[in-house]
Amino acid sequence: MPYEFFLALRHLRSRQKRRLARVTAFIAIIGIAVGVAALIVALSLANGFRDEMRDKILSGTAHLTVMRSDGQPMPEYEVVANRITRVDGVVAASGTTYDGAVLTGPKGSAYAVLRGIDGTSPQAASDINRSLVAGSAARLIENSENQSDLPYVVLGAELATRTGLQVDDAAEVIPANAAFSAANAGRRHVRIAGIFRSGLFEYDSTWVYLPLHTAAAFSGNSHAASVISVQVRNIYDVNQTAARVRELLGSSYATVDWQEANRPLFTALALERRIGVVVIALIILIAALNITTTLILVVMERRRDIAVLNAMGATGRSIMTIFVMEGAIIGALGAFAGVALGALATLIANRYRLVSLPADVYSISNVPLNLHLHSVLIAALVAFALSIIATLYPAHAAASIRPAEMLRDAQ
Repeated sequence: MPYEFFLALRHLRSRQKRRLARVTAFIAIIGIAVGVAALIVALSLANGFRDEMRDKILSGTAHLTVMRSDGQPMPEYEVVANRITRVDGVVAASGTTYDGAVLTGPKGSAYAVLRGIDGTSPQAASDINRSLVAGSAARLIENSENQSDLPYVVLGAELATRTGLQVDDAAEVIPANAAFSAANAGRRHVRIAGIFRSGLFEYDSTWVYLPLHTAAAFSGNSHAASVISVQVRNIYDVNQTAARVRELLGSSYATVDWQEANRPLFTALALERRIGVVVIALIILIAALNITTTLILVVMERRRDIAVLNAMGATGRSIMTIFVMEGAIIGALGAFAGVALGALATLIANRYRLVSLPADVYSISNVPLNLHLHSVLIAALVAFALSIIATLYPAHAAASIRPAEMLRDAQ
């Protein structure tokens, strides 16, 4: 064991006439632990909110959206979708539409987004079934194939509550492009096949799934899709997949991936995360200043010992190393305790769902705390680095002690 490390441990463990230094060291460890735990919880909360928003958004929308460059509907969407599925990295592709409408039920009317679903797409059916809370999507798919007179639809839970609609109820739909020259112009009737809850308020409060041919008829474009929804194998490799799709289809088609469509949201979340790290790092820095106080007290009490070490041949660098190691030990203990405390806090928060939010304000009602390894490492390294910085002044002061003068004054 290097003697610098041995002396650093000896100073921290010594109990003779060092009660004040021990108290400040203990306070420093507690302060750093609390700061690290707070940083881990903040990063886990930011990760959880970002991941939850991403998962909820992607559960209802495409990873990649393909459309005509001129914005016109695509009657040949099936052919285009089959070509896209052959692109490397693409899992599924199907036609869909997005149109505004007014949905009317027993309790009143509400704005809705009509999303046409291709009944032949297994991915579309799977997405709906995953979030159903009442009814069945089977009738919606069968209706898509049979094209019966009264179409079946699946609507969001919040929209169902707002309009008072339940499974098997009949509802009235007025498409946004309907003409109002006559009292009943443009009015359509649908039957509720199921109710879904995705967990994202925007979807649950506005979306209505219906067969693609019905949605196309509502918008006045018989058997045509407005866009093609593409699911990719790797959502973080969507840019490269989009480039391959554009190369295949040519300049007549354009693409928008999920990152482009939601860039403002995720940019704001990233900025919030960075600001949180900076603010809590300042809290850790304040806690680390207790290390400076502790080491100054140690230097004052150990001046004669430092002078003896100098007289025995210890260099100024070795003296500095002793006190830097003392601060590093305190910082490491605080970081370790903080990691344990932060991990425990995230587990408790997730177990009892402590972070609940108003869904109409934050889009999601509950935020899990996602503890990532790199977040733990960031918190621990920030605390350890600030602890090292806090040792520099007292370590330099210890190295600057002149042994001859100190020994002379001690006599």
